[in-house]
Amino acid sequence: MIKGLHALLYTPRPEELRAFIRDKLRFPFTDVGEGWLIFDMPEADLGCHPSDGVSHSISFYCDDIKKTIEELKSRGVHFTTGVSDESFGLVTHFQMPGDVEVQLYEPKYQKRARSKSLNARTPRRRKTKTTRR
Repeated sequence: MIKGLHALLYTPRPEELRAFIRDKLRFPFTDVGEGWLIFDMPEADLGCHPSDGVSHSISFYCDDIKKTIEELKSRGVHFTTGVSDESFGLVTHFQMPGDVEVQLYEPKYQKRARSKSLNARTPRRRKTKTTRR
């Protein structure tokens, strides 16, 4: 059963990008060897949008965009845009090493409560032991 989402960022400067995510965004990680860090995301969701072409995008979301921007700026994160009010939320963008720019937003919509597993939403039948006679 699918348990989560694994996203990849490709850059010619992966060590700098990993250090940025570790030190500035402070995501917990597992070092799988030789400096390869796999970061644990606190939550994930996936949207599918209409487009004439095929592309993908990485966004982070937060509960309080102003507070999050202040905190990240205090760690040296450079924001490339001001906050704009979009139909889905308050939006800004910041730069990460390797020329990676990502979106940060505070959703206007209500996020669903997260469960530990997709299976947690599906009631399971208990297997009952049968005895042979």
